[in-house]
Amino acid sequence: MFEEELTALSTTDLLESAAEHRAEINRLEARLLAHAQIFADRNHPDSSPRCPGRRDADGRERGVVLGGDGCPEIAEFAPAEFGAVLGMSTYAAAAYIGQAQALQHRFPRIWAKVQDGTATPWRARKIATACHDLSEESAVTIDERLARCVDTVTPQRLENIVTAAQAHADPETARAKAEQKKRERGVHLGRSDEHGNKTIYIRTGSGHAIRFNATINSIADALKIFGDTRSTQSRRADAVGIIADSPYTQELLTQAQHHLRTNPPAPDPAPAVNPDIDHAAAREVPRSRAITRAPRTIHSNDDELLTDWTNHDARTPHVEPSSYDEPGQYDESGPYDEADRDAPHPSEVDLPDPLDNPGPTPAESFDPGMCFEPDDGEPMDAAAQRALHTRLAHIKHTAHTKRANTGTGTIRTGGAGGTGGQLRPGQTELYIHLTDHTLATGTGVLRAEAIGPLLADQLTELIGHGPYTVKPIIDLNDAISVDAYETPDRIRERTKLTHPVELFPYGTRESHQAIDLDHIQPYDPLGPPGQTNTANLAPLGRLSHRVKTHAHGWSVHRIDHKTLEWTTPHGFTFHVDPNGTHRITSPHPDCPT
Repeated sequence: MFEEELTALSTTDLLESAAEHRAEINRLEARLLAHAQIFADRNHPDSSPRCPGRRDADGRERGVVLGGDGCPEIAEFAPAEFGAVLGMSTYAAAAYIGQAQALQHRFPRIWAKVQDGTATPWRARKIATACHDLSEESAVTIDERLARCVDTVTPQRLENIVTAAQAHADPETARAKAEQKKRERGVHLGRSDEHGNKTIYIRTGSGHAIRFNATINSIADALKIFGDTRSTQSRRADAVGIIADSPYTQELLTQAQHHLRTNPPAPDPAPAVNPDIDHAAAREVPRSRAITRAPRTIHSNDDELLTDWTNHDARTPHVEPSSYDEPGQYDESGPYDEADRDAPHPSEVDLPDPLDNPGPTPAESFDPGMCFEPDDGEPMDAAAQRALHTRLAHIKHTAHTKRANTGTGTIRTGGAGGTGGQLRPGQTELYIHLTDHTLATGTGVLRAEAIGPLLADQLTELIGHGPYTVKPIIDLNDAISVDAYETPDRIRERTKLTHPVELFPYGTRESHQAIDLDHIQPYDPLGPPGQTNTANLAPLGRLSHRVKTHAHGWSVHRIDHKTLEWTTPHGFTFHVDPNGTHRITSPHPDCPT
């Protein structure tokens, strides 16, 4: 009966019905949180019966604070009954009651949003849990900052916002947590030995990891220059063994650079422009990297901190794209793209029970399907392998001969004209977003792209103590253009900095250097000059770009320099800006169903 009623609905009405059911679930969840609050109010320690002759240290029931500083105590054993009635463990019930109390007493603005239906309860509960250790004063600050964006950003972006808000409201606590995380660092060799493979688990500082990864990339590229045709990941795996020998690494990179200077690769032929095809959406892989890396770079702007916090998502998996972006079932990701982590909200039964997992959290599992690089190589025959190994052996011999002759580990590179220089492998670019106050005082919160919010004094570790280059600040208010379809790096860089996250409703893809840049007004090869400009480009993930380009009924136009208005095939309208996605209108009655 129920299915027959749903099949009779138009598509528009079906979508509206689904939204109403989700809103009803949220209302029921809010009511359940109110039940937990009242239950906690009725179970203060003073109302619990006391056993005469028993001391507090004998294991009797105590008053406990579950929601954090500023919340009233609750009788310690009360959550056991609450959990039993609701079908959850005592620990999960205590956590739930603590979240409810925290929303009531520490986050009243967010709680008001939950009550009026404009904030999803499980998101609010996550904020309460994440901020449990903060003082009541710090919680008030976060409540003021986060109340307006609980439901306008995806969960991963919300998590980054909460992290930044915590660091801003209570930097001492954030610093203590950072120090605790430092003590968890280490390098661990996996115990299993599967078909000659070993796994290394590394937990280290963000700066160390980025520099290590950049050097691994450089070595992998060098191997390709010398004839290694295997996949990128295979070459990166071999690079781990090479990097352990620093003279060998230095000489390999030096000779690879010399080879590139003397044997530059032929440029790719320019493709013909077909006005009926969106070429940016048709590209399948990003550009190949050059062996030389750009110097580390620091940029800054004076954007409001909250805007910076709301514009960051950071992971870069690569899996085969699917046609849908449904959490838990499908995952559309491409090179440099972040998987959508907007998962369905966890029910109370799904909350973790410490008794079910008493041991330490195991190391993160490795999924080759989430790797950064495509498997773009070809197997090598025996002759090619021998030639490669001979060349590498000669390079290694040269490296150690130089070291023996000089008596040091410093390798001089032979540049043009015979002048020597020292090669520093693995240089990277780093973009930093911070306010003028943070820049002047050296204190506060900043955002490092591909990493997230950091305290200002953590920047020293991220950059390191080696030489670095600071480029001039880019004025993103300057509109620049080019009379061509393809986007040059200078325009791509400005678009990336202006829009750190793709401009699709609830999009999660970070605007990296290889993300698709869509012409909002389609490019016309016979049209006026300057069509490729910073005002007419929008970063989009691959699937989002394909939807915009090929799906029937989607339309988009720019409202202002930071906001796009999207309309779906059935008339739902959304505005996407630096603060997230906002639904504007319901579909027009005459809109097709």
